Formats: sequence, C-alpha cells, structure tokens
Amino acid sequence: MFVVYFNPQDFPGKYVVRRHVVGRGTVTIDAEPLIVCDSLHKARSAIPADTRLDRSPDDDPVIVEVWL
Repeated sequence: MFVVYFNPQDFPGKYVVRRHVVGRGTVTIDAEPLIVCDSLHKARSAIPADTRLDRSPDDDPVIVEVWL
C-alpha cells in the first residue's frame, strides 16, 4: 500500500508518499520515499495504485490518505 503524508517531520511542508509492504504480522516501510513534492495532485500521480482509502480518525495527523 502507499501512504500519502503531509508535513511529516523529515519533510516539513511537503507531501510525501511512502510504500508500506504488509505481510503476516509485519509492516515494512521503504527507506526512501516514492516522491516528495509540493502538491497532493503530484503525490497522487506518482502512486501506482487505484483504490483510495480516506484516513481513519485514529491515524497520525500527518497521514492524508492510503492507496491499495
């Protein structure tokens, strides 16, 4: 899955997309972001997935959305 963040600590004021690989009882996050950019539109255009999930109220506030 791909998680879109806005304003994370390592890239303040930026949109960041990170790939998360979910396995049996594990979640691995790629060390390098897929993209770091200035707009949500550009972040979305870099995601090779087509199903968007809105953020959950329990998510970290920097999470914008998740793509599967």
